[in-house]
Parts: sequence; C-alpha cells; structure tokens
Amino acid sequence: MSLPHAILTALLEKPSSGLELTRRFDKSIGFFWSATHQQIYRELGRLEASGQIRALPQTGPVRGQKREYEVLPDGRAELERWTAAGDDPKAVREPLLLRLRAAAVVGTAGLEAELNRHLALHRAQLADYEEIERRDFPPEGSAGENRLQHAVLRAGIGLESFWVEWLTGTLAELPDPS
Repeated sequence: MSLPHAILTALLEKPSSGLELTRRFDKSIGFFWSATHQQIYRELGRLEASGQIRALPQTGPVRGQKREYEVLPDGRAELERWTAAGDDPKAVREPLLLRLRAAAVVGTAGLEAELNRHLALHRAQLADYEEIERRDFPPEGSAGENRLQHAVLRAGIGLESFWVEWLTGTLAELPDPS
C-alpha cells in the first residue's frame, strides 16, 4: 500500500482537510499504514497537482480557513486500478526477530526486558483493537459496507494476538540467567 492510495481511500470515505486527515490517520488508517503530518500534506499537494484530488471551493475569506479536499474521477480511477492490481506478500522485516537470532549467538542479556516491553505494547494494542471492534462492529451490525473495514480490523486483532502468544511462549523458552 502507498500513502497516495491511503489518502485517496480516506477522502473517498469523507472529504477532509489535511488536519482532519492526519487525525483520521492517527485513529484508524495509521494502525496499519502510518504517515507523519508532513508526509500527508506533501502527498495532498502531489495528488492535487496530478489532478486526482481538488480543494473544495471555500465560502468566505480564504485566509485562515482549512482547505477540504475531495477525490476527482482520475483519483477514483487510480484507486480502482490499484485495488485490482496484485502485490506479492512483503517479507517480514522485524528488528526484534533479528535481535533474538543474534541473542542465540551472543547471549540473552537484556533480552527478557525487551521481550516483556514488546509484550506489554502488543497487549495494549490488542486491547485497543478489541475495544474498537466492540464499539464500531457489534455482532448485530456486521452486514453492509463495513464488512471489509471489519476484516481489516480483524487482521490487526489476529496479528496482535499472534505477537502476544508468540512473545509469551518465547519468554517461557528463555534460558535461566543463573
């Protein structure tokens, strides 16, 4: 996935200003595709220059008002093209796994604390995802357009559940430091 496609998706869901987009990234899209505020604003400029989005006409004085953007037909066509295109799965590139491999060679000093830190972070993220699922995807409302959004959230829940289980098991396998 690329940032332009994430922005096009967000703008098709709801025309937004750059500030609103950054807030939405922080609350949802950013869970699986992060971007800084500067990256989002820079990409908005590129998308506008390429004719894929436009700033909505503003009423009243322009100075100091937020510019809201909407997707144009070329932007929708690009998102449709990209959605239908194929990508191979990306190789895992996780520093923690490399640290564990290195620990097998140089020893595990300090590794337990790092594994416990990661475990706490993944448990917290899992709890956040499960709360979002309870709040936004009640069992009685699982039909319609939200099914795909729920599928993305379930992927996040599955990944965090994996990490919690894996880290718990790995901590149990660490050699006794004595």
